[in-house]
Amino acid sequence: MTTTDRPESGGRFTIKLVSYSDLRNLGRPEVLFRELPIFKPQNILLLEVAKMASANLPTGPSAYHTTLLTAQDCREHVHLIIGSNPLAASRVSQSLSVGANPILIAPVSATPSTTESDVTPTASADSQQSQKRELHHSLANYISSGALTHLDRPFSDEDLFTLGRSEVDNVVDAVFVTHHDQSLAERVSALCKRKRIPVNVLDNPALCSFSLLSVHVDGPLQIGVTTNGRGCKLASRIRREVASALPKGLGAACARLGDVRRRIITEDAEARTAAESAIAAAVNEGVDDSIDQSATFNKLVTELDVQAEAAKTRRMRWLAQVCEYWPLKKLVEITDDDVESILQAYPGFSSDNSSASPQPISPGAVSEGGSSSSTTSNGRLGRIFLAGSGPGHPDLLTRATYKAIQSADLILADKLVPSGVLDMIPRRTPVSIARKFPGNADRAQEELLEQALEGVRAGKTVLRLKQGDPFIYGRGGEEVAFFREHGLGDRVVVLPGITSSLSAPLFAGIPVTQRDVSDQVLICTGTGKKGKAPVPPEYVGSRTVVFLMALHRIGGLIKELTTRLEEVDGVAEVEEGEKQRALWPLDTPCAVIERATCPDQRVIRTTLRYVEQAIEQEGSRPPGLLVVGRACEVLYTPKQEGQPWVVEDGQFKDLDFEDSLGLSLDATSGVAHTGSA
Repeated sequence: MTTTDRPESGGRFTIKLVSYSDLRNLGRPEVLFRELPIFKPQNILLLEVAKMASANLPTGPSAYHTTLLTAQDCREHVHLIIGSNPLAASRVSQSLSVGANPILIAPVSATPSTTESDVTPTASADSQQSQKRELHHSLANYISSGALTHLDRPFSDEDLFTLGRSEVDNVVDAVFVTHHDQSLAERVSALCKRKRIPVNVLDNPALCSFSLLSVHVDGPLQIGVTTNGRGCKLASRIRREVASALPKGLGAACARLGDVRRRIITEDAEARTAAESAIAAAVNEGVDDSIDQSATFNKLVTELDVQAEAAKTRRMRWLAQVCEYWPLKKLVEITDDDVESILQAYPGFSSDNSSASPQPISPGAVSEGGSSSSTTSNGRLGRIFLAGSGPGHPDLLTRATYKAIQSADLILADKLVPSGVLDMIPRRTPVSIARKFPGNADRAQEELLEQALEGVRAGKTVLRLKQGDPFIYGRGGEEVAFFREHGLGDRVVVLPGITSSLSAPLFAGIPVTQRDVSDQVLICTGTGKKGKAPVPPEYVGSRTVVFLMALHRIGGLIKELTTRLEEVDGVAEVEEGEKQRALWPLDTPCAVIERATCPDQRVIRTTLRYVEQAIEQEGSRPPGLLVVGRACEVLYTPKQEGQPWVVEDGQFKDLDFEDSLGLSLDATSGVAHTGSA
């Protein structure tokens, strides 16, 4: 046994090396040990939390509990359903829909087989007699069709261990009690829980070990809602509201993109070596829907990477970025032809086509407005609007940018422009979204500029739509220079936008300037040109620094801020004044702000010491930025001792001026949880 102290989390971890036989003694006493197929008789290393940090534990009993939501493959499982009412019919239907084999136990007629031996001592005669009722018509139809097995007798304890699949020793996989016989429900529940058989009892959460969600199903897409026993009708309404907000055809889009993913994996695996498979693992994040994007989702890609490793996974990178950044409405519009064009544009990583350049496509772009490549008969040049769309919320657009969106003939949007802004584009207007991902940013930029040139030469009004402000790390100046080089300088109009570098801290409750705290603001990039790390800013106690494009290399950035450059391997050229540069203290407050002003805005409040660990543990929700300085704690009460970071989810309120002003500084609003190092 090894015990490791973790003073920063206020507790310790205990690692025990145990044998297979010891597993019997590690569970709860009320649960009988049952051998599971996944365990093998060999030593298993178990990591056990022996003592949690007291600061992270709730100070009092919670008013409610939450459950672990899972998706279970129930194909060929045996579901035991006790009852004959409409709910029993519903449970049979749900069981059949997921490929399970339901067995109904419901005495509907007095038969010779119903003898005293079938009645257990714990069930009264009145209880058994009350079970004899007519079958619901849906149940009768299932039985007559052969889809449902019906046992016309009362429930017996032995049914749990004799009616199941042979590969699990005939134990049933789940039990549903659908009527109000309290004594029978308590008996079945107690027996199932003791034998670790999932059980669900009608209108009695205390007797249930699992519950079914209110589910929206659209092809492979399933969305479930639960109120954890607080109101099934409310859960049903919430599910309907959520489903109605989704674009039509999203399930088909999930299926189509899933087919693309499998095709890419299959085709690329044929030519991939074992070493290359390890590289692909960083891009192929698996199939676990519970995991957010990893901290390496937008990992830095150097020129060498582009020529070697990144080229081997570029199609999967493209697909991952499309799924993360493209609005759902645009994903729905992707056709099979679009998919085929993409796969041909990124033809894998064979040596003969690794340098192939993708041709621009615009899913759903051609509508009643016509093709973006058509020319005008009068030969006049069009115009180019280079506009910023703000931090994310459509209400934060400038009126000038809104007018440009409504009047444009062609819109070329960056991948970070949020769906709320893209939803404002008229349906007649062709839209092309940049296919930027790590290792392909330069080529994707060239594609958009080529489309812009083609459009303006055809007499069209082209809107180049960016996030934030086009001149603050948005390549806006480079694009203006590009159009000037092509003789179109007088056709370019630049429209400002609200930059996320200032608005994101505001909506996270961080005043970047505050008397006696911060008298200056510095906006920096965490990633320089061609992936080179920029020279880090020196520490100034009265300064707030906002880092854009930094979260994908947060570890390197923290080292550069807190360590001499000569002590960090090749991150930047060392200047003469490097030895005099003031280093940032590790206890400097900081905040990670992701998807600012969007409904899923998230803020992670911590210090430079823990920010890398927090991002790795909490996952990534791009786009995001990092704010560093004492201003991060001006309007925020510092975390309690032993809490390395705090995560705030859902504190951004919609800009409904009749109800609220978008920013709530009430510490109890939204959803928050703490992290442990």
